[in-house]
Amino acid sequence: MKVTFYGAAGGVVTGSSHLLEAAGKRILLDCGMVQGGRDSDAINAKEFAFDPAGIDALVLSHAHIDHIGRVPLLVKRGFSGPIFAQAATCDLLPIMLLDSASLSERNAEMANRHHTHGEPDQQPLYTEEDVAAAQKLLHPLPYDIATEILPGVTLRLHDAGHILGSSILELSASDGTPNNPAPKKIVFSGDIGMPGTPILRDPSTPPKADLILMESTYGDRNHKDRAATVAELGDIFAQAAASGGNVIIPAFAVGRSQELLYWFAQHFDDWKLPSWKIFLDSPMAAKVMGVYDRHEELFDADAVKVWEGRIKPFHMPNLQVTASADESKAINALHGGAIIIAGSGMANGGRVRHHLANNLSNPNAHVIFVGYQADGTLGRLLVNGLKHVKLFGHDMPVKAQVHTVGGLSAHADQQGLLDWYGASPNHPPVALVHGENPARETLSGKLRAQFGIDVTLSQPGMTRDV
Repeated sequence: MKVTFYGAAGGVVTGSSHLLEAAGKRILLDCGMVQGGRDSDAINAKEFAFDPAGIDALVLSHAHIDHIGRVPLLVKRGFSGPIFAQAATCDLLPIMLLDSASLSERNAEMANRHHTHGEPDQQPLYTEEDVAAAQKLLHPLPYDIATEILPGVTLRLHDAGHILGSSILELSASDGTPNNPAPKKIVFSGDIGMPGTPILRDPSTPPKADLILMESTYGDRNHKDRAATVAELGDIFAQAAASGGNVIIPAFAVGRSQELLYWFAQHFDDWKLPSWKIFLDSPMAAKVMGVYDRHEELFDADAVKVWEGRIKPFHMPNLQVTASADESKAINALHGGAIIIAGSGMANGGRVRHHLANNLSNPNAHVIFVGYQADGTLGRLLVNGLKHVKLFGHDMPVKAQVHTVGGLSAHADQQGLLDWYGASPNHPPVALVHGENPARETLSGKLRAQFGIDVTLSQPGMTRDV
């Protein structure tokens, strides 16, 4: 058994993709899109570093685009094997990928309007038809049940507590030779959630393994206490109410948007939310809420109680879920009293950029970043204190108050990662993926010092025997 790292390696957070070779089979773990940076489109359009037609199966950890975003392209370029994922992930996948395809098609159309005569037309990365072809290959699986996905290869999914359906992947295989009769086992963490994350159950502990591929997004820092973070949100809303401006919250359609609505329902009265107009300006997030409603069996006990309460997260009396572009544009007429949750979470696309364009130059407005901002994204630039921004061809000063609320992260922080690994029954070697260099180097040092283990810092194209 061996694994080769292709994406979310070498100090890069996004574009998760790792190739496992076991029992004579080739299994791809995730097939994600690179996000952030000027060259991300070109990187995503490149040929795969392996032959897609030679992949026997694809296993997905969860439905965020940086883990699934190139799946239709993989199919388009020759992959025809089964795709395995937790059942909720299978329900979320077409929602996410159809949105991605639509965005790619719109971008290609806009580029072709402005290219010079004689230039070849730009093609979308993939289309809705490519998404439909990928969807036909899906095989939904439950948590905690071992399934033979290929001859000699067994997969078991464990709850990762990151978003609905997120999974820790446990793969076992034997090469069948007399010298190696015992199966080898590799565990891929996917993205590990924080214990106590609303709605979701806490991450499962890692099973015994010969190697763990482990995310390291926040390997160099700890999050603010969640209770303090929630209180901070309430304080920001109080400030915004006093100043009279709008509140813009860039948020991913899966996970963060639903968590925010959860906290709004919990604090509807003490945050004085009845006096606000609340918008979820994301058709995709609305569809995702339907998936949550279909998978309440995955909720934790506290979420079940909230869903049975007086103020229900997805049905607050002053919540408007905007579907059409015209409904979204109508929000621009409001210069105060509106809380607007919109994608994308890193402000590198989507409707939130229009809301930022209409509010960033207003000193009474507030912008709240509630998740990780990848290097090269508008979100990272604003968090780092960017004073001027260019949106839709216009330069504007950044006068709005920008807040970073880190305690709502869907990723485990440094201590959470150490605790998760520490619960392993045998403390196997680790290969760190999905983290910028400072984060994974710091986490590597902590793991070596605390557990005395071998830690590999993955690089693109690097192969690690198991």
